[in-house]
Amino acid sequence: MIALVAALLLLGLVLGAVVQIPLPLSFALAAVIGCWLLIFAVRERACGRRRPR
Repeated sequence: MIALVAALLLLGLVLGAVVQIPLPLSFALAAVIGCWLLIFAVRERACGRRRPR
């Protein structure tokens, strides 16, 4: 339950920061984060296939 509250507080903090910066910068940062998550997911999936479980 504490993790959920902490996650919601962090989400509120991040969304509050996004409101203060210009929209094009918000989109650029969102694209960078999205690319990073996509690369991370592809690498994790590729490593998962090589390791026997």
